[in-house]
Amino acid sequence: MSFMKTFAKAVATTALVVAGSAAMSAEIAVIGGSNDDAFWNIIKKGIDDATPAVEANGGKVTYLRLVNYDNFAPDVVQLIRTAISMEVDGIVIPNWVPEAEDPAIKDAMAAGIKVILMNAGGAEKAKELGAINYVGSDEYVAGVAGGEYFGDHGQKNVLCINTLPGTANIEARCKGVIDGITAKGGKGAQLPLPSTSFGDATAVAEAIKAELLKDDTIDGVITISAGDADSAAIGIEQAGMTGKTMLGTFDLNQAGLDRVKGGTQMFAIDQQPYLQGYLSVSLLASAIDFGTSLPTYPVLTGPGIVDASNIDATLAGVEKGAR
Repeated sequence: MSFMKTFAKAVATTALVVAGSAAMSAEIAVIGGSNDDAFWNIIKKGIDDATPAVEANGGKVTYLRLVNYDNFAPDVVQLIRTAISMEVDGIVIPNWVPEAEDPAIKDAMAAGIKVILMNAGGAEKAKELGAINYVGSDEYVAGVAGGEYFGDHGQKNVLCINTLPGTANIEARCKGVIDGITAKGGKGAQLPLPSTSFGDATAVAEAIKAELLKDDTIDGVITISAGDADSAAIGIEQAGMTGKTMLGTFDLNQAGLDRVKGGTQMFAIDQQPYLQGYLSVSLLASAIDFGTSLPTYPVLTGPGIVDASNIDATLAGVEKGAR
């Protein structure tokens, strides 16, 4: 951090102390997914709802979004470098691609920037890097829950559709699904698709349709995002497997919840992204401003299974824009 910024913060802090407050005026950067990713728009709502408290203490929150996922790892690293160049006090960052991101995150910490890992990375990676905490779901545990759910409901051959291959959290999801269904006596496999297919409904639907036509014993399909589940529903229908190949997904959107309500989708795994955005910003700002720490490590926001048994309560949260 530059001398001028340090000096300016000292002056601001002194003024606040005189006024009866000792806040440090945290400046935070949050790195997140693209505008086209509905999941990240819910995280953004959590960030937005936490921001007024940061601003009330004289701070600022800047959201740095990926434009798309075509050049994923290099673009994420560039956003971390951008945050460092802004001389922020703290960064909230998903550790999607550790081998690419870790050096940049370490550089941020070396510059005196506090870091919370959010959404991807997990508790062990947070400890390894020296981050304050991890806020999110344990993706492997969530995957196991999905695989076991399939097995408990009679599915024997499950396919995990991965449209972001190589990203640590998504690989963990599919591995968990495969281990979960295997533990229940079934089998599972991953179908990796190019990252350019993420959000491409036609490409995902066609790929799933082709796999189902090639192997009609596949009786369960799970996608790594709610948007991909919309595509999977089309692919299953086009393959003539509706009612035989059951659909599950990670994360929620309105179309998927409507399918759960209507009985054409078995379940969705909710990691409560609103809380990830809200809690990560709030905890980081509090640590910077007031020196607070949380004994809970990690701060897990999921997983939870949304199915026919609790769909109505979930829809009530959707109406308020937080699920």
